[in-house]
Amino acid sequence: MSSNSDLNDVRVWLVERTYSDDEQNLIILTYATPDGEQYYRKERALTSFTDIRDTTAAVDADPNNLGAVDDADLQEQYAAEAQRMRDVHDPDDVI
Repeated sequence: MSSNSDLNDVRVWLVERTYSDDEQNLIILTYATPDGEQYYRKERALTSFTDIRDTTAAVDADPNNLGAVDDADLQEQYAAEAQRMRDVHDPDDVI
């Protein structure tokens, strides 16, 4: 991915994109490890149409920024979606 990623970073794949109920114009991007056991969450404010920030199929995340997925059904869902993304997209593909 990007040249500034750390060697210890973990590749996580986009598994969910939701809109915040609490705040308008806030998108929550959830990325997960291929086994579905850990997730990385990014919140992105949609401030304007000129504020272009691509959402990629995968990102490299610092392991310290990953959370544990404790729900078995959610782990299975995240693992399936992460695998699907890996099968059909390169990490840098814009989604």
